[in-house]
Amino acid sequence: MKAVIVEDEIIIANVLKNKIEKLDAGIDIIEILTSKQTALEWLRSNSQPDVMFMDIQLSDGVSFDIFKEYELSCPIIFTTAYDEYALKAFKVNGIDYLLKPIQESELEAAIQKLKKQIDAKENIPNALKNILSAFGKTEEGSSYKEIFMADHKNQKLPINVKDIACFCKDVINCIYLFNGEKYYLDYITLDEIEKLLDPKHFFRVNRQFIINIQAIHSIKSLNNSKIDVFLKSPNQALEIDVSRMRCPDFRKWVNR
Repeated sequence: MKAVIVEDEIIIANVLKNKIEKLDAGIDIIEILTSKQTALEWLRSNSQPDVMFMDIQLSDGVSFDIFKEYELSCPIIFTTAYDEYALKAFKVNGIDYLLKPIQESELEAAIQKLKKQIDAKENIPNALKNILSAFGKTEEGSSYKEIFMADHKNQKLPINVKDIACFCKDVINCIYLFNGEKYYLDYITLDEIEKLLDPKHFFRVNRQFIINIQAIHSIKSLNNSKIDVFLKSPNQALEIDVSRMRCPDFRKWVNR
């Protein structure tokens, strides 16, 4: 597993690196980045790692700003000396939130949580794979998915794609149905989900939402670089805005 550390204090970064390697020899720290800007430059020139350990308060700003400029999809384990950012951390790709000084036991728990999420995606039992295959092919080059298996009371519940109003990145990925029901999925990122959907019906409006065109109640264009989307009842309370870089494509999508 390839990992990157984003930390502006090199001594702390090296201590974290040593702790990670001690706890799990399978994690390879391939880079230590010391600022928001160097992190952006590195991401634009390299493939995303399997996980990033990211400090929040950096010398040139907060690391959340990285998400405004780059579509980062890999899991993030946030590290910080402050506890005020916890909720915001889980609204992006955060899978855990560690307060400095980082305790080895908490770091180990975060790594185990990461591995469980990855295993849940990669090691689906054969019986479940057969079910998924029966409901819709998922391999690259095949047809778009027609069924998603959602978690429901310790069971897997088949959900028709046509019944899904939107996909949302909450603490983990979830779906909202047209009737307002909410279910959770095993998929780690929205990027994975986006590739399985028919782009005629679904559009990735920002890092947090993929919406069904049939779920849109109205659209409000505030200026040339901002669009607010309002969904039909009972999902009208969801706050959805189209990211600046996606606005032109969104306008073409809804006006086709």
